[in-house]
Amino acid sequence: MTLDTLRQDPNPCRVIGVLDDGVASLSTTALAHLRTADVVVGGTRTLALFAREFKPGAVLHDLTGQLGALPEWIRAARAANQASVVLATGDPLCHGIAPYLAQQLCLDALEILPNLSTLQLACARVGLAWQDAAILSVHGKDAGEWTRGSRPQHGLYHLAQALRAQDRLLVLTSPANSPDRLARLLLAEGLGDDFQLAVAADLLQATERVWSQLAPSDAARMAFPALNVVLLWRIRPRPTPVHMGLADNAYEQRQPDKGLITKQEVRAVSLARLQLRAHSVVWDIGAGSGSVGLEAARLCPLGHVYAIEKNEADHAIAARNHAAFGVSNYSLALGKAPEQLDHWPDPDAVFIGGSGGELAGLIHLVLHRLRPGGHLVMNFVTLENLATATDTLQRAAVAADLSWDVLQLQAARSKPILHMHRMAAENPVWLVCAHKPEPQESAHD
Repeated sequence: MTLDTLRQDPNPCRVIGVLDDGVASLSTTALAHLRTADVVVGGTRTLALFAREFKPGAVLHDLTGQLGALPEWIRAARAANQASVVLATGDPLCHGIAPYLAQQLCLDALEILPNLSTLQLACARVGLAWQDAAILSVHGKDAGEWTRGSRPQHGLYHLAQALRAQDRLLVLTSPANSPDRLARLLLAEGLGDDFQLAVAADLLQATERVWSQLAPSDAARMAFPALNVVLLWRIRPRPTPVHMGLADNAYEQRQPDKGLITKQEVRAVSLARLQLRAHSVVWDIGAGSGSVGLEAARLCPLGHVYAIEKNEADHAIAARNHAAFGVSNYSLALGKAPEQLDHWPDPDAVFIGGSGGELAGLIHLVLHRLRPGGHLVMNFVTLENLATATDTLQRAAVAADLSWDVLQLQAARSKPILHMHRMAAENPVWLVCAHKPEPQESAHD
């Protein structure tokens, strides 16, 4: 038995890709299916575009705002042995409706008749090779303008992330997330000189227009037709920054009391003990200059770092370090923990560099919220905080399956003395680390 035999369905729903030049965009086969369909589903504009092609008596379903009803419409048509067609823009498998419909029904119930995608057409208009480009959609609920430090719930978050990782991007826009808003995102992220963009609007219509080689600063002030796609490409090489262990002087620090920063050696070990993964959600409590959280953001390109700092001057310094650091997966709040932690997602890793005198309660809260398999790392320079942390963890370990340990670090750095060098010791730092095991780890132990 061949694969074709296994996938054969006597009455599949045909998902047909269409373009704005109407009938001219359809193959003979696709047009025949459309003209003989008993049930036709499409958006308001698409149904109007093909209104003359429907057979008399065909049942029409307007998909606009009714996506949830689509699977039942198709199930009912198939149960009644009616021929059904869903009209989709371009290639239904490229950020289109076909994957959703396949998930709700099954792939065997569908026959996909793809068309050129609007992104492919736009690349052809501009002459941009697209085989190595990343494709994104910014359709979805309008979350407003992008601001630096926006959280993953924002509709433009994935675009901001992709701009750091890709050289070419093809973007399906929406009326709210328009080309000018995308250009303002580039400016907000300090990427205005790194990219050029093109906008292709009203493709295959009499009003078609293409803007090529736009600077983000220009596009940010322009207005575009509602139906458009955006192409973005780098004109400056993508930076390849150091991910962790940057020199202390790479960060702005408080003046004249320079040094409110987790030092390079301690920072490197702390990040190692956090056991970060690409998707990790990280909390940085008592961010200071922001060094630990910012390096964590680079180590977790698919995750997000939530940082909080109570001192206004230090918060401003951390914000400036963020602006210079080139990451979009970092959110910095001004406040004293645990004030805002209720609004953060449960973490995979937590770093505590300052507690504001609420250390015991903060540790209990973190251990409660920490995901299974997660790690807590705390840095202390005073005996009192060390004692509070170890006592709290000792009590917590009795009540729950928790492992913890203490590591003392004391680095010494060379300093010039006349024509020679001596070793100058840094203050000792205690790293207090806790691990909440996965359920299977506990069962195995």
